[in-house]
Amino acid sequence: MSSVVNKRVAIVGAGPSGLAQLRAFQSAAEKGTEIPDIVCFEKQADWGGLWNYTWRTGLDEHGEPCHGSMYRYLWSNAPKECLEFADYTFDEHFGRSIGSYPPRAVLWDYIKGRVEKADVRKWVRFNSPVRMITYADSTEKFTVTVHNHAAGKTYSEEFDFVVVATGHFSVPNVPYFDGVEQFTGRVLHSHDFRDAVEFSGKDVLIIGRSYSAEDIASQCFKYGAKSVTISYRSQPIGYEWPDNIQEVPLLQTIRNKTCSFKDGTSKEVDAIILCTGYIHHYPFLPDELRLTTANVFYPPGLYKGVVWQSNPKRNAESILLV
Repeated sequence: MSSVVNKRVAIVGAGPSGLAQLRAFQSAAEKGTEIPDIVCFEKQADWGGLWNYTWRTGLDEHGEPCHGSMYRYLWSNAPKECLEFADYTFDEHFGRSIGSYPPRAVLWDYIKGRVEKADVRKWVRFNSPVRMITYADSTEKFTVTVHNHAAGKTYSEEFDFVVVATGHFSVPNVPYFDGVEQFTGRVLHSHDFRDAVEFSGKDVLIIGRSYSAEDIASQCFKYGAKSVTISYRSQPIGYEWPDNIQEVPLLQTIRNKTCSFKDGTSKEVDAIILCTGYIHHYPFLPDELRLTTANVFYPPGLYKGVVWQSNPKRNAESILLV
């Protein structure tokens, strides 16, 4: 790579991945390495990505799709020892030892603490969703078009490198089930789930059998749901559930409040929660730069799961990272 003098890097998103980029550049500069001009664009009013909890669902205060998928009483489903930054420990942040499975707010505080210590907030432009990124062969640069909600204007700037760090757990995958439009209860995706108290005393149907389904089913039970039915596509979770939680094969049809399943059984429910995953969604990228893939852990076309192999420039002078 040539000298970084007069080079510019755009980072899209100030969640854990984008913040890791900021910390890496700050660390390099701290060690005396020359770094390019860094600008991070974040659509929310604060950093943290998904860990930045919001009570809002649907659209945010600016009419943008809500990024957050966190619910109020979410706890980490992995031990903090597997999530810890090598250069910033939980013990250092909190000044004492804490439990291995911290709640959402504790993890957000920890993630923020690392970048607050690094003093990189000056590189982030908040309330600034990216509208479009294009690449020009003539200039060998990317043009990033951004809307500044605070100023109420849209503007464009040129960059030599772009890092896309917007994640893929914010745009729900919403399958269709026969008769869902006739359902007289509440239908929502786990993306919009915020508090299980809403479902106290109700019969709840959960579609899915992965982490969200498992946790939301447990929370609905804990906060007083009358019953919880988990409908799976491939195989059951297989836990020894309490008496008012059951697992059934995939939902087939919905008639009013009666849901019928693949094994011939049926049940009346008051609410359906779709824990059916998320899709990769990059509306700000043109076709030639956009990653198109199913929801898989290791999408094709990404070298080491990071570098977009169909880069406009193969000589590393202008690389789009995802």
